[in-house]
Amino acid sequence: MEKADSTHSGSTYDHDTAVLEKLGYKQSLDRSLSAFGTFGVTFSCLSVLAGLTPLYGDALQSGGPVAVIWGWLAVSVFTLMIGLSLAEICSAYPTTGGLYFWTIKILEGRVINGVRVGSPDWVPLASWVVGYTNWLGLAPFQVEQIKPFLIYNLISSSHFILYLKQITVAIASTDLAMAQFLASLVTMLTEYEPSTYVIFAIYLGIIILHGIVNSLAVRLNGMFNIISVWWHVLGTAMIVIVVICYSPTKQSAEFVFTHWENNTGWSSGFYVFMLGLLQSQYTMSGYDSAAHMSEETKNAQEGGPWGIIRAIVVAFVVGWTFLIAMTFCIQDFQSQIVEPAVGISLSQMFLDGPGQTWAIVLILVILGAQFFCGSALTLASSRMVYAFARDGALPLSRHLHKLNKDKSPVTAVWFNIAFCFFLGLPYIWSETAYSAIVSVNTIASSISYLIPILCRILLARESFEPGPFSLGRYSIPVGVVSTFWIIVTSALFLCPTEFPVTAENVNYAAVPFILVIGLCVFYYAIWGRHWFKPGGTRVNDDGDGSEMKVEDGVGSLAGIDGGDKTEIDEKV
Repeated sequence: MEKADSTHSGSTYDHDTAVLEKLGYKQSLDRSLSAFGTFGVTFSCLSVLAGLTPLYGDALQSGGPVAVIWGWLAVSVFTLMIGLSLAEICSAYPTTGGLYFWTIKILEGRVINGVRVGSPDWVPLASWVVGYTNWLGLAPFQVEQIKPFLIYNLISSSHFILYLKQITVAIASTDLAMAQFLASLVTMLTEYEPSTYVIFAIYLGIIILHGIVNSLAVRLNGMFNIISVWWHVLGTAMIVIVVICYSPTKQSAEFVFTHWENNTGWSSGFYVFMLGLLQSQYTMSGYDSAAHMSEETKNAQEGGPWGIIRAIVVAFVVGWTFLIAMTFCIQDFQSQIVEPAVGISLSQMFLDGPGQTWAIVLILVILGAQFFCGSALTLASSRMVYAFARDGALPLSRHLHKLNKDKSPVTAVWFNIAFCFFLGLPYIWSETAYSAIVSVNTIASSISYLIPILCRILLARESFEPGPFSLGRYSIPVGVVSTFWIIVTSALFLCPTEFPVTAENVNYAAVPFILVIGLCVFYYAIWGRHWFKPGGTRVNDDGDGSEMKVEDGVGSLAGIDGGDKTEIDEKV
């Protein structure tokens, strides 16, 4: 029994290692995460408290409680469809690379009219684009949402509302948001208004802390994210109970579930409702993190997929409970939602109900959630960097996939920290420039989800071989629904949120997104196509930075001869 439970022995570990080797990679990372640990990382990336709190008031003005309450339900259902599609692919190909590797493998055994034809020529480029958009969809999470909790009295609440309607990247309030939140707390207590430079220094301290935490062994990170799960669940329960107990009056059920509000200027009720969904969609993202932990998860073919599904389901339950409870406790819509004196609706509700002391406590709970969220995203994105570097897709790839004595990709962790530092620098001089840089985040994530799902349902309907987690006959219908929702939400992120549309409030997200994709393709054309070899070209890499390439086709089981492959098939 003791041998079976060991991290590096026993049938489960042997099975995981055999599956990974069959996919073309050597087991180099420390496979010590339990399924619950992987769920903890994924759930922390979703972070209901960090994602829902900043834009709660803004969402209420784009459809009212109808859009917020029922929108969360609708977004959660569609997100679950996407999660199911990704989980099925994750079960078949449980590697740290995740989505970009899946794109290659899905089409590797493609069959047309009974003849195996393999991958089309454009697949390596598609995989490259998926990899970069997936990474950009994770790393900027750590620095986005510039002003979720404003320093009181720094700008007027009317300017704040205008700003929130301009910003397009508020998916999860994390590191820079946490710095702003801390600054607002300092202002509440001392009336001192930290400068932009002070806020950026706080932000720098936070990302360094995240770098230190994620330099620890992965088993310690697993424990850290399990704590995060309970922090989110118990913290949400605490906020709900305190606000309900201290709110002198409650809204009616009719208001909570049927009230409509439109302060956007648009006359189309459908369009306004769809805008109201953005708050929920901002939060419900990052669940592919479970895939990036696959090579460190025990029984990854089941632990990874279920990590995705469980994180989405639990986030839905916790988030819906939070939203319903907060909406019941609105005292005055105008003063707390439309024109909150402190700039943030929930902060105003905390002050008006429980009072300043409890408001500080509840803000600290949300700060903790933000810190856990940023740490989990740092962990997931560092694994993405490690895998992408292992396949030769990043500058300095030879160094970025090195492992330390605990078999953790510490170099990749600090590469991400450095990237986030430079990404955050424009905030010091221009909020507009900063928001333009990171506005590619949401759309990039959508593209990285869309391509492998499309490849699965359009080009590999018959040839795709699922793992233990399989949707069976529902795979294609679920994939179609997932594709539909990804396209719809991607279009929404490009739409203006205010009417009349002016140069000040127009959505410029398409500009940096097109620029980033263009640079990505250009980089591949002049350099990446010579070095990017996913899908089995580094099976002999021992993780110390040396690369023993096997000159075989991209996407094949390179480095494994016929006899070896037979042996592995028997193990699996």
